Amino acid sequence: MMYGFGMGNGWFGMGLWWIVIVAVVVWLAWMASRGRDSSARGESALELLNKRYARGEIGRDEYEQKKRDIGP
Repeated sequence: MMYGFGMGNGWFGMGLWWIVIVAVVVWLAWMASRGRDSSARGESALELLNKRYARGEIGRDEYEQKKRDIGP
């Protein structure tokens, strides 16, 4: 009697599991990409400032001011 309903419910459950598996994989990939943040690698503020200056993100005046603000 309930064979058709049970079969449809099984497909729904299997599809739901695939959605959960894909969501977990996407979440793990996102977490791994966040781990590549420069602060996680232990770069100092001066190293980050030097890289920003080298990439041209900040000008010389701003670089010198921020370097003084950071300290020795």
